[in-house]
Amino acid sequence: MDTLVSLRSEFFSKLLEKALYLSVITGVVCLQGFILTNPILADELKLAQNTAMPVNIESLKEKIMMEISPEARKKNFDENIRAKYPKAVLTDVQDGVKHIRLTKYYNGKPVRINLVEVDFKVANNIEVVPALSTQEKLQSRRTITTIAKSGNAIAAINGTYFKPQTGVPLGTLMIDGKIYTGPVYDRAALGIFDDGFDVARVQLNAEIIGRGVKVKVDNINQPRMLSTYVLVYTPEWGKYSPYAPKYGMSLRVADGQITKASANPLEIPENGYVISGPKKLLEPLLKDKDAKLDIKTIPEWKNVKHIISGGPYLVKNGEVFVDMTAQKLGAVGGRNPRTAVGYTSDSNLILVAVDGREGSSIGMTLMELAGFMKSIGCVGAINLDGGGSTVMYVNGKVVNNPHIKGGIPLSNALVLSQK
Repeated sequence: MDTLVSLRSEFFSKLLEKALYLSVITGVVCLQGFILTNPILADELKLAQNTAMPVNIESLKEKIMMEISPEARKKNFDENIRAKYPKAVLTDVQDGVKHIRLTKYYNGKPVRINLVEVDFKVANNIEVVPALSTQEKLQSRRTITTIAKSGNAIAAINGTYFKPQTGVPLGTLMIDGKIYTGPVYDRAALGIFDDGFDVARVQLNAEIIGRGVKVKVDNINQPRMLSTYVLVYTPEWGKYSPYAPKYGMSLRVADGQITKASANPLEIPENGYVISGPKKLLEPLLKDKDAKLDIKTIPEWKNVKHIISGGPYLVKNGEVFVDMTAQKLGAVGGRNPRTAVGYTSDSNLILVAVDGREGSSIGMTLMELAGFMKSIGCVGAINLDGGGSTVMYVNGKVVNNPHIKGGIPLSNALVLSQK
């Protein structure tokens, strides 16, 4: 009896795999749906599962997708996009990258939306990377066209919030594994990995380690919120650190050694950083003058390449989730121009720019934006800086209609570039 069950399970498993392969080749978009809606295959699938030999649909699907040709993958992507956006104007940016223009109506009024969707299995020579307005320093602002062209980008949207007076990003920003700025209010952020994406409310987990001394670091290259905070300023902040807080001090660290202490601004070394905080917390580091900066995040995203924050959440685990109050983002409510980034269950990336504050496009509320991101298949999505900052660039030009022609100068952007 056991032999018969084993042979039957093996037969059904092989039959199922052949059916899956055939479904992809013949252009069936939903592989699992193909099986479950076929009466014979559905019965065979149940039998295989009941004989203690479960079939992993996703594993088989991934195996088959690896075997099909690049041409078939491209055709699949093109057909999926046409089906998903039936009334949109579609433009090929390159293989696996589509620019989509559409108009939706809310309460009978129009909202003009520009999207870029990327299938990295087709566009395997493309990567998504946060980009500063200039690589040398944080305190800078440039237009999205300048930022995009400097990185040979094929598409870009504006990135995270920033301080208008200086251009310093307000929130977590990591590029190529290096944290440039720390989180603000633990706001939602997008983690970018070699094989996909994740969203979470990111916190900093950093410390200065001396000989027998550890000092918690509250933030990196961010404005001081409390005099009790310990802040670190790296060379990207600028030439000098700010003044130390009241009853505080700053320590200049070069090559792991404290070289100077002062309450006044200190020159930030190219091979180090400046620590600034309460004197009682930092003085113990002076004993041996050793200082090592250890930076992690919570969650500890292993192998994360880039992080860009925003907030609030729009979609979490495939469901609409807008936690504006929790992230202290009350000022971004109402109906406005919006920028968002999300990803699908297949790790397609979707960039969105929504025009607003005009008769031909009234903008979106955050709940409307969240509902829209879910409707186009996002399982994770966050809001980025919006309002006057909302701008999208595709193939050499700005494609939406920002209030200021070409968009305002930005601190940072999220760009699609050649690897």
